[in-house]
Amino acid sequence: MPTSPWLPADIPAPAGDAKATEETMARRGAGTPFLLRLSLLLVLRPGGEWGLSWTLGCATVAVGSPIVPLGSSVTASCTIRSELCRGLERGKIRITWMLDNEPMAGSQQRGPSGMEVSNLTLPQFNRTQAKLWCWLEWNGTKQRVGMAEIRAGCDRSRCTVPRRLLQLYRQMEIWVSATNALGTAESEHLYIDPMDVAKLDPPALQSIQSIPFQTDCIALAWEVARSNAHMELQCELRYRAVEDPAWALHCGFLFGTRYHFQMRCRRSSARGYWSEWSPGRNYTTHEKAPSGKLDAWWNAGPAGAGGRLEVQLRWKAPQRREANGRVLGYRVTLSPRRRGRDPPTVCNTTHTQCNFSAPAGTRRVYLSAYNAAGESAATEVVLLERKGHPLARLWAVPGGERSLWVCWEAPPAPVAAYILEWQRVSSEPRHCSACWQMERDGTVTTALIQDGIEPFQRYNISVYPLYKDAIGVPVHTTAYSKQKAPSYAPKLHLKSISKSNAELCWDPVPVEMQNGFITSYTIFWANSTTEVSSAAVNPSLSSFVIQELKPSTLYKVHIMASTAAGSINGTSLTLVTMVLDDIEIQLLFLTLGLIFVLLILLLICFQKNGRVKKQFWPSVPDPANSSLGKWVPVGLHQEHLQVPGMKEPGLATISTVTVLERAAWSKDPAVPEPPGSFPAMPQPYVQQEALGRGGTAAEPHRGPGGSGESVQYARVVGMGYKGQQQLPPRLHLRSGSGSSQPLLPEPSPSPQPYQNLWFHWAAPHGCPGDGGCPEEPPATFPLLQGLRIGGAEELHDCRAF
Repeated sequence: MPTSPWLPADIPAPAGDAKATEETMARRGAGTPFLLRLSLLLVLRPGGEWGLSWTLGCATVAVGSPIVPLGSSVTASCTIRSELCRGLERGKIRITWMLDNEPMAGSQQRGPSGMEVSNLTLPQFNRTQAKLWCWLEWNGTKQRVGMAEIRAGCDRSRCTVPRRLLQLYRQMEIWVSATNALGTAESEHLYIDPMDVAKLDPPALQSIQSIPFQTDCIALAWEVARSNAHMELQCELRYRAVEDPAWALHCGFLFGTRYHFQMRCRRSSARGYWSEWSPGRNYTTHEKAPSGKLDAWWNAGPAGAGGRLEVQLRWKAPQRREANGRVLGYRVTLSPRRRGRDPPTVCNTTHTQCNFSAPAGTRRVYLSAYNAAGESAATEVVLLERKGHPLARLWAVPGGERSLWVCWEAPPAPVAAYILEWQRVSSEPRHCSACWQMERDGTVTTALIQDGIEPFQRYNISVYPLYKDAIGVPVHTTAYSKQKAPSYAPKLHLKSISKSNAELCWDPVPVEMQNGFITSYTIFWANSTTEVSSAAVNPSLSSFVIQELKPSTLYKVHIMASTAAGSINGTSLTLVTMVLDDIEIQLLFLTLGLIFVLLILLLICFQKNGRVKKQFWPSVPDPANSSLGKWVPVGLHQEHLQVPGMKEPGLATISTVTVLERAAWSKDPAVPEPPGSFPAMPQPYVQQEALGRGGTAAEPHRGPGGSGESVQYARVVGMGYKGQQQLPPRLHLRSGSGSSQPLLPEPSPSPQPYQNLWFHWAAPHGCPGDGGCPEEPPATFPLLQGLRIGGAEELHDCRAF
């Protein structure tokens, strides 16, 4: 079976001249009843599959079908030809969509010949009628450039009549009848030629080839269906790159790109329906060496000890129309390539970044890309110092869920280009080597960034102005493409509490979980009486003091974190205020401590100061351990006084016992010693004490005539203790001497010098001598009951009771 000859795919028929097209195709089809030799007709106007459109100047809007079933999907495209739009030759443009007054998000890409194409898919069209507008944003301005009207309705019933039942090229009468239990109804009768409403069978693509002398065009062959071989047909070809969602109806193929082709046909009279699209066929165009310059950005560290400069070079992969095929790698050199000599390579990689060392003082490096067809011209990268003027102002706004518009005020000096760099902010440090782009137009003040932008994540954005001989100091800002309420609120911790204040603290929410800029923290607290209070806290703070709380009261506290898009509450914290403040507790403990210290000091003073001690605790002598008790011979303790009728005496209060002794008993030869005198003491015993209340000091006295003989005497005075009634002394003991002065001031006369007065326990008839007997019997002095001194036989004249 013969096939059609190879014809260039970019040779269209004269637009709008359907009759001439029919005649041309009829002449070419003569003599070939089964296979027509057809030239490809590329329809450059919107139509066919794209239906009704409205064009304004350089923009074209096309929809898949202007009338769709209600609830079905709708596809549309907006194409901007920069070379036909005055003022759009320079600068980056952005295409947006609006369905009536509702914004819609489409995908934008650059097509061949400087075209910008935006494709839009509405998954469900639920309006009966709407206008779809294409908007163009350029250099800060926004304008409507195209519109397509879409209508929707319920599906109509339809029926396909087999061709064998039709009489072609003859007028036929056609109608529809409907029957049910109530009767039959017929539609309006339609008189038509079946060929005017016929839908032809699709053609079949045979082969595709590139035209060597026309590098951006291809030649293809196809075969029409056998049933349509006798007809004059008009065919339409569409194609798209494998990665492109939209089909193209024009010429301008890219090198080294894989395309998918389809074709359909209808009668050349433009009456009737298009056939279905033919089965697709893929073809990859031939490659050539990459073209254009690469966008490069770098960071250089200071030269190390070895005098080497550490450089990190990054670049963007070339666009598809500049790559001219599949890029196999990139090469970095320190000098340009010259004829017949290749410079040494410092980096050869398939990635878009490279770290290398260069000699100190290196100011230029050269970057190139290569594919199977060759290597591109080298791009010179100048390592300039970062000391130029910064931007006057920088800010960013959302451009969509996955894009950001960056805007700035230009510096006063003229700028050659701009570098935009952005990094996602996270708790863990990370670096995105591809998150940057270059704006080669130094007059622009806006740029759209899309690579790596995700909603609910914060990004640090930096812009560097590039001057002819320097790089400007960067200016930074932060932005979100979309915000929502934080993922969770921080957890409260109680830092300190008193009876009226409570200090709370919290850990900030991780930046990945903030989902937007935290505008404020709000603290809520309530007691058991449901008195709810709140306070807003600056988001830069991480602590707050709640004041004017009630003492000894239970409170429940929680925190709310807010962004511009929403808020979220945290968990509740229960706390109880104190009865006393810390200062009050400290003062209380300090007071108690001072009191305790004073008591200790007073006790120490009482212990150390005997006079003060005696004021509170008078000294009560212990008779058993007195010096008098120790002076009495041991043998006297074994004798017991047998006093008839003596009763057990009551307790006596003794305040002072004073005993005076002479060191040695001297015997005067002139004075005879009485038979009942005291024996000499083995050792001298002399004691002298100060008397307390009611006592008198005792001192030795000399005998009569100044003999110098010491006398011995004793005085026992009974007196009341503190607060008790003082009794007069009841008994006095004296030892005689030659002195005429009384030893103690007493109301009774002093004894004779030769007498030694003592108790006479067994004298029933009175006491001889001038001194007389004691005033009271010894039974009234319990202390003296044990005082039995040698020579007691002289006391036999005393009367015992």
